[in-house]
Amino acid sequence: MATEHLSPLDLAFWRIESAAHPMHLGALAVFEAAPQGAPGPAPAPGPAPAPGPDSGPDPAVRAAALLTARCSAVPGLRRRIHDVLLPIGAAAWSSDADFDPARHVFLVRTPDPEAAAGPLMARPLDRGLPPWEAHVLAGPDPRSFAVLFKFHHALADGLGALALAAMLFDEGPPVRGPARPAPASVPAAGPALRSLPGMLAARVQDVGQALEIGASVARAGLPLGVPAALTAAPARTGTRAVAGLALDLDDVNRIRKVAGGTVNDVLIALVAGALRRWLLGRGDPAPEGAGPRALIPVSRRRPGGAAKYGNRLSGYLLRLPLAEPDPLLRLDRVRLGMDRNKEAGPARGAGAVALLADHVHPLGHRLGGPLVAQAARMLFDILVTSVPLPGFTFSLGGSRVREVYPLAPLARGHSLAVAVSTYKGTVHYGLVADAAAVPDLAALAEALRAELDELVREVS
Repeated sequence: MATEHLSPLDLAFWRIESAAHPMHLGALAVFEAAPQGAPGPAPAPGPAPAPGPDSGPDPAVRAAALLTARCSAVPGLRRRIHDVLLPIGAAAWSSDADFDPARHVFLVRTPDPEAAAGPLMARPLDRGLPPWEAHVLAGPDPRSFAVLFKFHHALADGLGALALAAMLFDEGPPVRGPARPAPASVPAAGPALRSLPGMLAARVQDVGQALEIGASVARAGLPLGVPAALTAAPARTGTRAVAGLALDLDDVNRIRKVAGGTVNDVLIALVAGALRRWLLGRGDPAPEGAGPRALIPVSRRRPGGAAKYGNRLSGYLLRLPLAEPDPLLRLDRVRLGMDRNKEAGPARGAGAVALLADHVHPLGHRLGGPLVAQAARMLFDILVTSVPLPGFTFSLGGSRVREVYPLAPLARGHSLAVAVSTYKGTVHYGLVADAAAVPDLAALAEALRAELDELVREVS
């Protein structure tokens, strides 16, 4: 069987990781527990946890048992990463012959599941194992529990992680899972020679694209109007705080219909307005200048196509207009900026830095990974990413998912990352922060709610 190497972008995510800046994304799913005695689906074939003092009708225990039993049957969750001799600096996927669900699924008793998610997000995944974990967080309320899923960014992007996690839930409408790519074959010499002119032309085009992206990064790279609260000194990194906020999607749509733009424009404008409110509320200077550079990831997957393991990402770079005091004008500036990004496309602007990974030799990723990680602060100031969720209801052992908060990795030098998804008519913001640099993350979450309320008043 041909060796399946990591793609350049997946390899980049694998190499830039450090102990203080783990490169996994996550999702905190809050469940409404099924009533005791309610029938639930039987566990899929696979190893079952040994009975212990926690066994019984406890919904969290049942959820942990189901995840433990089901994960062995998902091929994507048995894949681990290992270095290879050739090409030098490359890494490849292989199936973990000693796969043990007990190393990936954990039951945690905690008085506050959301607070427990922060330290768990700060802890890197074991790089010698398939790079994912599921932590079942059992709080004091027996009627609910949460599950924190962690997937290394080298394993999957947001859509790929969703497909992997969906395979662990109860049976429902199909979610197209990652398809294993076909092993690369070596073409015959004749066809290769005949295609040489086209290959050279494509290579020249690729180099031109890389130069254009580099030039865009240089033009957009001036850190103008970046509040100090959005930066984290290296000495203050390594701890994480997590906060979630649920907002009514109907309110977002009401704003969109009156003010124009897309739902995503409104969601980004809410972040800009909330940052302004939060900064002023904590006594920081009023925002000035062009504003912080938000990296907005863009999926390069084809609509309707099967998701694949790994990443298919580009991105837009957008200045968040924090200096603008009028909420409707802020939304209008966000909309115009996103329109310009979409007109230019996701393959050539300053936000397309992920595509530069394709032009780097594997050895360059291995040697330059730490340098690239340190350069994140030069490329953008805050990550604002959206993860679309299907319209149906997820459940586990009959317990239904009530809320889903996506969680993004935090780059070196950054104090905050924002992820957002919509689920069952509700917008869920997931905030991940450097706990030392942002000790008041709950205040930022409340600022998001206040910004939505003001925009609703403005369009009513």
